[in-house]
Amino acid sequence: MRAIRVWLAIFIIGLVLSGATAFPLVSEVRLLTFVLHHAPAPDALVVFLDRVREGLLTTDTNYPFIAYGTDWLAFAHLVIAVAFVGPWRDPIRNIWVIEWGMICCVGIVPLALIAGPIRQLPWWWLPIDISFGVFGIIPLIIVHRLIKRLDSAPTAHSPIADRHTVDDHA
Repeated sequence: MRAIRVWLAIFIIGLVLSGATAFPLVSEVRLLTFVLHHAPAPDALVVFLDRVREGLLTTDTNYPFIAYGTDWLAFAHLVIAVAFVGPWRDPIRNIWVIEWGMICCVGIVPLALIAGPIRQLPWWWLPIDISFGVFGIIPLIIVHRLIKRLDSAPTAHSPIADRHTVDDHA
């Protein structure tokens, strides 16, 4: 159980951080471009992030309501993180949440490969976006295997899980 909770905590923290950092995009990109202009960085990255900064600043100045979409993106990350409290509490019963999360991680790949070029992202940016799915699925695969092992162990069912089973049959 401890290992399951540690890996779930890592995943949940990642989701929360991804969500929380989607709120202050303008200030984050300003800071990032400032740092990149004062540190060794690939020219293509600096040029691209300068363009992102300019786009965000222009949009924020002229159309601040557009950022409301990113606010919803941030909120979605936070809500998705809450969904993983179910497996935290009762992993066996809520293994489907882990499986759903794994499907979502796999879905990041085609989304990036299709939407990235449509949105005119440079080809070298796509692996960065895809890495969220690749790195996200790792703790979920580990948790899935641990839950399967827990479920097949002779003492797999906690009193909470046993109570759910009894309640389900009542």
